[in-house]
Amino acid sequence: MDKLVMVPGAWLGAWVWKKIIPSLEENGCEVYPVTLTGMGERVHLASEGFGIETPIEDVLNVIKYNDLDDIVLVGHSFAGKVVAAVADRVPDKVRTIIYLDAFRPEKGVRTPQGAFSDEFPLDGWRFPFGAHILETIGKDVVGEDREWMLSKATPWPRRYANEPVTLSDRFDRVKSAYIFCTQGSDDIEQIKKQRFDGPSRIIDSGHFPMVTKPLDLTNDILYLSR
Repeated sequence: MDKLVMVPGAWLGAWVWKKIIPSLEENGCEVYPVTLTGMGERVHLASEGFGIETPIEDVLNVIKYNDLDDIVLVGHSFAGKVVAAVADRVPDKVRTIIYLDAFRPEKGVRTPQGAFSDEFPLDGWRFPFGAHILETIGKDVVGEDREWMLSKATPWPRRYANEPVTLSDRFDRVKSAYIFCTQGSDDIEQIKKQRFDGPSRIIDSGHFPMVTKPLDLTNDILYLSR
């Protein structure tokens, strides 16, 4: 039985996996959707003082307090660097990382990995979510899905975006796999020219396939998990 720890990206919470959890469970998976501190139903805990170590600890605690091992870590968007750091800390508990249209940190590089550009304006110490986000990276989120996302998404702490993670040689012990989105955060033509250290899949969607292409995403996660 596959054990999936699902870590959402910026502005999102465990709620964003709602459409794919039932089908993953029907296929025999144990699913542990995570809400990182300061977002989703934990938005009331947001603090300017929290940096990238906070979401890393969030995921480590899900693993620890559910007695999980041999897990598949799914990291969406900025959470690619969160799941990479988690795998580096507990490599013996992680079978595979699946980067879902996600930032992929480099081992030994300590830079503001995954930092956002000026196209996403700041409101104090957080990046707010709004229609401009969907127009930029999620144009296929329309109708009821669009209203749903706009009603649920919460501001994203700036330090989560700009603080780096550092990976050690332990990270090499964990298998990596990738899901790219044709209208998401990566240039697909460049992706096709690159070589990756693991299998990959491509979904014809924007940055939020868990909302717009849940069946495709479910099938790709099942494929890459086994």
